[in-house]
Amino acid sequence: MTNWVYPLGSAADGVWDISLGTSDSATAVEGWAHTGLKVATLAAGAAVELSAVAEERIVVPLNGAFTVTVDGVKHALSGRTSVFQGPSDVLYSGTGKSLTISSSDGGRVAIASAPAHASYPTRLVTAAETPVELRGAGNCSRQVHNFGTPAALEADRFIVCEVITPAGNWSSYPPHKHDEEKDGETHLEEIYYFETQVAAGSGAPSDADAIGYQRVYASDERPIDVSAEVRTGDVVLVPYGWHGPAMAAPGYDMYYLNVMAGPGPVREWLISDDPHHGWVRQSWDNQGIDPRLPFGG
Repeated sequence: MTNWVYPLGSAADGVWDISLGTSDSATAVEGWAHTGLKVATLAAGAAVELSAVAEERIVVPLNGAFTVTVDGVKHALSGRTSVFQGPSDVLYSGTGKSLTISSSDGGRVAIASAPAHASYPTRLVTAAETPVELRGAGNCSRQVHNFGTPAALEADRFIVCEVITPAGNWSSYPPHKHDEEKDGETHLEEIYYFETQVAAGSGAPSDADAIGYQRVYASDERPIDVSAEVRTGDVVLVPYGWHGPAMAAPGYDMYYLNVMAGPGPVREWLISDDPHHGWVRQSWDNQGIDPRLPFGG
């Protein structure tokens, strides 16, 4: 069976901590065609380069500030100290553009990608411009940064966002799928890149192991059964099937970067809930948003 879970280090390639699904990724994933992810940790003054290929890309600082040069034009991303600080500036490169990503002080950066052909302009989306959504309620409350969704960004194929889930809460819930092109649903591959941290005020010991969990299971005859423990730097791929919940264990906050794209004619996130669990949405009507949100004020 194809491997859908990549713990930190298992998809490394040269300068890249993670390289999955892109045109030059050394780690092959059978049947994977529409999305890619690279993550690099840069020392102070270091840089990484990406050649011009038929992929659109979005550069997401995870920690630290970066300068991204796109076909000779420099763009400054102010970045952040942590993914739990709130939104960051991000840069959409467009398609067929070469990139150089550098950092004066060092840091960690993610690059989401998707094979694409239509041309859209390079765009800086600042932290202040990023639409911040507080989704769900009660212990299903989470924070979503919608910088790469169709409403916020002109692009060809991909949909990119990031989610922060407070300790003890569930996100990507109720379980849902987007693995068919049909009325009310679009066919999208999905990448989850995770980071975790000890929650503020938890009283955790210095050797605490910040963990979360991700569930993916079959929605039809195609076999998939993932119940993965995840930590900072881990990746879970969702080719099809019901996925959720993504669970932030008590005492530990969870972040994930989502990258979605598919073969359908419309760039839109349309989902079907697992009919056993979709009723949960109605239970939120009488609950408030978790008061720990939003992260970053």
